[in-house]
Amino acid sequence: MASLSERLDGLRGAKTLVLKIGSALLVDASTGRLKAAWLHCLAEDVADARARGSQVVLVSSGSIALGRQVLGYPKGPLALEQAQAAAAVGQIRLARAWEEALAVHDITTAQVLVTLEDSADRRRYLNSRATLAQLLAAGAVPIVNENDTVATDEIRFGDNDRLAAQVAVTVGADHLVLLSDVDGLYSDNPQINSDAKHFEIVSEITPEIEAVAGEGVSGLSKGGMKTKVMAAKTAMQAGCAMLIAHGGALRPVQAVFDGARASWFVPKTTPKAARKAWIASMKPQGVISIDPGAATALSSGKSLLPAGVRGAEGTFRRGDPVEIKTTNGQQIGMGLIGYSFEETQKIAGHKSGEIAEILGYDGRAALIHRDDMAL
Repeated sequence: MASLSERLDGLRGAKTLVLKIGSALLVDASTGRLKAAWLHCLAEDVADARARGSQVVLVSSGSIALGRQVLGYPKGPLALEQAQAAAAVGQIRLARAWEEALAVHDITTAQVLVTLEDSADRRRYLNSRATLAQLLAAGAVPIVNENDTVATDEIRFGDNDRLAAQVAVTVGADHLVLLSDVDGLYSDNPQINSDAKHFEIVSEITPEIEAVAGEGVSGLSKGGMKTKVMAAKTAMQAGCAMLIAHGGALRPVQAVFDGARASWFVPKTTPKAARKAWIASMKPQGVISIDPGAATALSSGKSLLPAGVRGAEGTFRRGDPVEIKTTNGQQIGMGLIGYSFEETQKIAGHKSGEIAEILGYDGRAALIHRDDMAL
C-alpha cells in the first residue's frame, strides 16, 4: 500500500485531474450568493496544478442554487420546472464566475453541459469523450455540469459526485478529488457521533464500506456520503484514484498537500490498463481485416487508419466493439470503431485525407484510435 507521501506525489504528478466542487462550497446558504473570494482561491489551485503539468477538468455544482436566489424562489425543494428555470438563470452566472476567476491566470475555460444519456448512449459518449479530449489538448479547462435545464429524474445523474466519476472515466483521469463539506469517510456521522472513525485509506469498496455511507446534511447539495462511495466505486474500477477532502479552506487542494485530513480511495490498476481490459471483455459486433503493414503499425502503438483495412464484416455502428484480424485470420485485438459498417466499407483502403470526399463530410483520421484499442 502506497504511503501518504507517495499518494501526494501521485496527486502532484497527476496527468489528468478532475475536481468536483459542491454547491455548499460555492454558494452561501444564507444569502444564495456566490462565494467569489473562495472561488478565486480555488482558481489558484487549478493554476498550480496546470503549472505542474496536469490537465484539469472541473465538475461544478451551483447553477440551481444561484438561479433560485435571482428568481426569488424560497428555500426547500423546488418543483421540476422551477429547478430547470433556476438552472437556466444560474448556469450563466456560474460559467461567468469560473471564466473570470481562471482568466486571472490566463486559463481558457469551456462550458460542457451533459445528461445521463450522454454516457449511456455509445455515440454520445464518444462525442463527449472526443470533445473533452480536444479541449484538454488545446489547453482549456472544461467546466462540466449536469444540464439541469432539460434533465428530468429519468435522464439525470442526480448528483455531481456520480457525474464527476463518470467524467473522470470519460477523460481517463488518474485522480479525482471531491471537494465537500466533510473531510472524508467516517464510520458514522461525525457531526452527531464524536467517536466516529475516519477512514484514511480505502482499497476496496466492501459491503461494510457501503453500509457506513450516510446522506448529505448541508441542505444545498443533492449528494451525501452514499453518492461519494458510489463515485469511488466507479472511479476505482476505471483505475482512477479518488479522494474526499474538505473544501472549506481558501486553497483546498493545497491544504491536502499541507496535511489536511482526507479519505483516499486507491485503485488496483491504472486508467489505461482498466480501459484496455474493458474493451477486451466486450462482445465484438463485427470484424475488421487489416494488411501486414497495418498490423506492424498497431504493434508499435499506432492507430488503425483506413488505408490499412482490407475488409469488414458485421452490422456495427460507430462506437461498437469490433475484432481486429489480419487477412490470414490472425487475431490482433479488439477496438471501438470510429465509423459504421457502411462507412468503413466505403473508406477501407483509402488515405485519411480522402475521407471527406468519399463520405461527403469531414471524419476522424483514424478508423480505430489507439486509445480505443486492446491488443
